[in-house]
Amino acid sequence: MFALVDCNNFYVSCERVFRPDLEGKPVIVLSNNDGCIISRSEEAKRLGLKMAEPAFYKKKFLKDNNVHSFSSNYTLYGDMSQRMMDTLRLFSPEVEVYSIDEAFMNMEGIANLEPYMIEVRNTVFKHTGMPVSIGVGKTKSLAKIANKIAKKNFNYNGLFIIENKQQTDCILKNTHVEKLWGVGRQYHKLLRKNNIITAYDYTKTNNQWIKKNMSVVGVKIKQELQGISCMPMKLITPDKKAIATTRAFGKKLTDYTYIREAVATYATRCSEKLRRQYSVANIVTVFIHTDPFNPKEKQYNQSKTLTLPIPTNSNIELVHYSIIGLDRIYKRGYRYKKAGVIVDGLMPEQGIQGNLFYYKDIMMQNNLAKTTDLINRKHGRDSVKLAIMGNGDEWKLKQEKLSGRYTTNWNEIISINI
Repeated sequence: MFALVDCNNFYVSCERVFRPDLEGKPVIVLSNNDGCIISRSEEAKRLGLKMAEPAFYKKKFLKDNNVHSFSSNYTLYGDMSQRMMDTLRLFSPEVEVYSIDEAFMNMEGIANLEPYMIEVRNTVFKHTGMPVSIGVGKTKSLAKIANKIAKKNFNYNGLFIIENKQQTDCILKNTHVEKLWGVGRQYHKLLRKNNIITAYDYTKTNNQWIKKNMSVVGVKIKQELQGISCMPMKLITPDKKAIATTRAFGKKLTDYTYIREAVATYATRCSEKLRRQYSVANIVTVFIHTDPFNPKEKQYNQSKTLTLPIPTNSNIELVHYSIIGLDRIYKRGYRYKKAGVIVDGLMPEQGIQGNLFYYKDIMMQNNLAKTTDLINRKHGRDSVKLAIMGNGDEWKLKQEKLSGRYTTNWNEIISINI
């Protein structure tokens, strides 16, 4: 048996942990630059607020209905996610982190599942303050369906277990194919066109037809729905094959100096991510563009890819070549909305092959990077940084409603007055 544990309205729940006065009140979390709604409390959903809806257009509505808004605080959300996953590992030796707010658990060998899963749910809430919904089934796909039932039907108190074939068939007959894990928009159109409407219809479809039209993955989906597990647990998160840091500016920029600061900062973030997974990059790509949604302004969109002399994860090297790329594509006379840095051609840092004609002291740069990483982890990000990164006042994301990094920054820890 597999369980899927999913935190309810994750970003909102993270904010409510530190603002318990917001329980029962409409709360939303906004995307970068306080743009669109990306998380809603149940109360906000009942008001009719939609996902990805621009908050600017609902400004009066939000005020009239006393909706509490927060800027996205990914530092806080990432740490709360880690605490949730650590708690789940107390109950199962096999936990697959599926996303920031979801994880599969292998429940093989647990005899009395219902009380055990109730204990999981209660312990997660006790340790983190986060409400979760749990779905249990013979396969990961069935656990996914069970989780949706647990989340949407409050009568189940956040837990639903698919226990037998009769119950499975009933659920599949009431589950539309577009709701299945692994069935995207194009497959949905194909299945509808062939009168395959429900998940139950899908399980009755010929394997040869599925394999021909949906590849072997489609057959695995069918087997999973029939209770045959063929999607094993992924216990080790694979290294990323490419790493990107891209951001929209807090306001449109024309000054090259500020754009250069942003690109240097994004290159530094990429190098930090590379070092966290002990990888180096062979290629760096820089891009900049104007606002494509404003036809009244002149448009410009350009990128530049550079091959590095030797693979690296050094801040100094990646910033150096990112700025070279920026210099080649930057043009005056445009109002730039966004920039980004992408590193590719990743490989393990132990496998670096040297270059006879490259004289920089790579070992010294690596030691410097590791030292600054230690300092920044201890005293906060960018305690030590390259001067070219600036302070970001002119280009950083707009986060007017940002909450504190309560769990990761000593300067922002909650104070309690007694």
